[in-house]
Order: sequence, then C-alpha cells, then structure tokens
Amino acid sequence: MAPYQFIERPTPFNTKGGSTLPIFAVTPAHIETGTIDPIALDWARRAGYRAESGSLLLIPTAEGHLGGALFGLGTNPSEQPYITGRLARALPAGDWHIETAPLTANRLALGFGLGSYRFDRYKSEKSPAATLMIPRDADSADIKRQLAGVFLARDLINTPTNDMGPNQLEAVFRSLAAHYKAEVSVISGDDLLTQNFPLVHTVGRASADAPRLLELRWGKKGHRKVTLVGKGVCFDTGGLDIKPAASMLLMKKDMGGAANVMGLALMIMDAKLKVDLRVIVPVVENAISSNAFRPGDIYRSRKGLTVQIDNTDAEGRLILADALAYADEEEPELLIDMATLTGAARVALGPDLPPFFTDDGNLAHDLTEASLETDDPIWRLPLYSGYEKDIRTKFADLTNAPAGGMAGAITAALFLKRFVSKTKSWAHFDIYGWAQSERPHSPGGGEAQAIRALFHHIRESLR
Repeated sequence: MAPYQFIERPTPFNTKGGSTLPIFAVTPAHIETGTIDPIALDWARRAGYRAESGSLLLIPTAEGHLGGALFGLGTNPSEQPYITGRLARALPAGDWHIETAPLTANRLALGFGLGSYRFDRYKSEKSPAATLMIPRDADSADIKRQLAGVFLARDLINTPTNDMGPNQLEAVFRSLAAHYKAEVSVISGDDLLTQNFPLVHTVGRASADAPRLLELRWGKKGHRKVTLVGKGVCFDTGGLDIKPAASMLLMKKDMGGAANVMGLALMIMDAKLKVDLRVIVPVVENAISSNAFRPGDIYRSRKGLTVQIDNTDAEGRLILADALAYADEEEPELLIDMATLTGAARVALGPDLPPFFTDDGNLAHDLTEASLETDDPIWRLPLYSGYEKDIRTKFADLTNAPAGGMAGAITAALFLKRFVSKTKSWAHFDIYGWAQSERPHSPGGGEAQAIRALFHHIRESLR
C-alpha cells in the first residue's frame, strides 16, 4: 500500500524510467585531483567551479543543450548529510540521476526528497519540478514512507486554520486511519464531560467548532504497546489572556504536536511494525466568547487532580493532561507526547533543536542514539524535581502557569508528568513545529521534528 498523504503531490522521484540527466556530486578534492567525468571536469575548471557546499553548475552539451550538472558538497559532506535537498529546488525541471556522490544512497535520496517539499496549495501558478531516479541500492519503500510522514506533518501545519480547524483535522485523522485500516473513535462536545475529559472540554468550549478527543487503534494485541499523544490546538488566541497580534501570526501551527504524531503513526503503520499502536489527539480551538474559561477558575482533571487556571494561554498542558491520563490507564510500554508547548523551550534551544524530557535513562540514551543516526536533532532536558514546588498552588493541586516565568519548559514537563504514573517509559517532546528559514532539507514553514528519530528508535527496539 502506498503511503498516505494529506495533500496529493507529484512524487520527487522518477518513476517513468527512460533517459535522465547526470548529476556529479563532488567535493573540491574531486576537482583538484580530476577524479570525475572528463567532460564535467573540463567544464568545471573552465568555469572556475569550486564545489562549495550547495553550489550548482549546469553543464551544456556541444550543441548547447543541457547535458548534466555539477553539485558541490563542500570539503566535509558529513556536516550536511541532507545537502542534496538543495538540488531539488535548484535543478531545472526534468529527470535526473546521480552519477557520482560520496554519500550513502539512502541519505542522498532522502535529502533530495525532503528538500523537494513545496506547499503551493494556495498558489495560482505551480511551477514544474525536477525528479530524481532513486539509486538502486537505496531502500525506496522506507524513503517514501518517511517522506510521506514528514510531508503529512508539514502539510497539516502549513494549512491555515480556516481550512484546518477541529472538523478538518478530524477528517484527516479519519482518512489516515481508513487508509491503514485502523479503528477510530471520537468523543465530542458535551460528551467529553460525561466521559470524563473535563479539561479538553474546558479549553475548547468557547469555539464554534466543538472540542473533541480523537483516538486511533492499529496493530495486534499482545505486541508492544506504543501510544502517541499529540496536542491539537488548531488555533490559539491565548483565550481571555489574549496574545498580542504578532504572537498570533503562527498560531495555526499550535496543532504541530498532533501533526507530528500523525506523521509518525503513518510511518509505523506503513512499515507494518509489530506494535499495538494507539494515537490520542485532543483537538480544540482556544477561542474567546462568553463561555470561555477564565483566569482563577479551578477545574478537576480526568485523573482527579485539580488545576487552577493562572493563564488561559497555557492551555496545551491542560488538554494533554486529560489525554495523558487516558493513555496511561492502559499502561503502555512506551508513551510519547508531542506538543508545541512553551516559548521557554525555544529560548533554551532555539527553533531547530526540540527538547525532550524523560525519567527513563535507557530511553533517553536510545533516543539520543536514534537522533544521531538519523540526523534528526533532539536534546534531553532535565525533569528537575527541585522545581516541583513551582507547579503547586494554594487553592488547588496544580497551577497551569507558575509565577515568575523561570524554567518554563521544565515546569510544563513536570506538570504533565503528574498525569503519567502507570506507563513503563514516557517521553515528552516540546517541539516548535516550524522552520523559520530555508535549510537544505526544508524550504521553511511547517516542520516535522523528531519523528524520523522516533520511528528509527521504535523500529530498532523491535529487532
């Protein structure tokens, strides 16, 4: 079965066969020593080509037609393992193949595929793109499923909220499940109260689109229990503690946790991993109306802990609290939650390095190793118990917004930890879900973070 994609898009790879143009991916040493095709070498030397990282030089034929291209890898190609992503955006439209490259076939093809992404759904004119013949020794199926998962996450985040509110996100969730023959259940509106998801209902009740809890089940009972939870705030005004206008510009991405766990679920299901998979996504819009929740309110969570609302803009941890408590009830072996949760995480590590939190040292080690092997960066931050006092409050068990603003990513993780007690291993990822500028493997915009590393870890743990 071909991997599911939310937005149908042309494949970045040549599936037609036939004639293709050569690309010579080279370092400066190749030019200096002359160890490439003599025609390409002669043209490179005539042009003074230095093979700088990401540079492209087109090669004409004697008749003046396009005959191929030189692509620079710089002096140390390993520093940018997905540098071939630049090729996807720099090459003229046409069918190409890599003639020579000191890179592994999988990295070469995956880099090209990641860099080929375009979000042109709202563009009147769509320009044709280059395609690449996947090298014979590359794992074509694995590359395509990873791209499908990443592209799904990017597409969901990039789609504006007028087309990706709670109703539409549920529709995509159902379509993903249907594609892989997974079971779906949805609890919506006031049913959230009768079925004990009070915090999800509280955060989302002010929106015209009802709050809801989406759940997907796939796999076989008896296999390793893996549960994924993703924050699905389709838009965040901040609630009554309203955000300034500039801070709302990117709030369509506040469902980035949901987008990422859906992309990861796609990879897991497409690879037919032997897991008992459960995906839980609380979906809301944090809107403002006469029934919006207020600062100072106190609500009881699914777990029974009471939470005082000290800031309505700290809503993500509220809906995750109910979702994590629900996930924890089945005692999974591995529970992963992903959320665009705190600005503090961005201040600490920037937009491109998402922190994760876990009290399982072995899991932390394995996730770090998976990150290095896939070049999908993550960094562990501590669940420092010394800050537990900051999430306590006088009139309730917990506050959703500790005073002082210090260590905000850690206190948010400690808050979530209070709702996970039975799970064998848990990790919380505080992602940004957005690339602020173009990189070789990304044109910028909505971004999948950590899911390639997580997929690698889960797959390897089953071997």
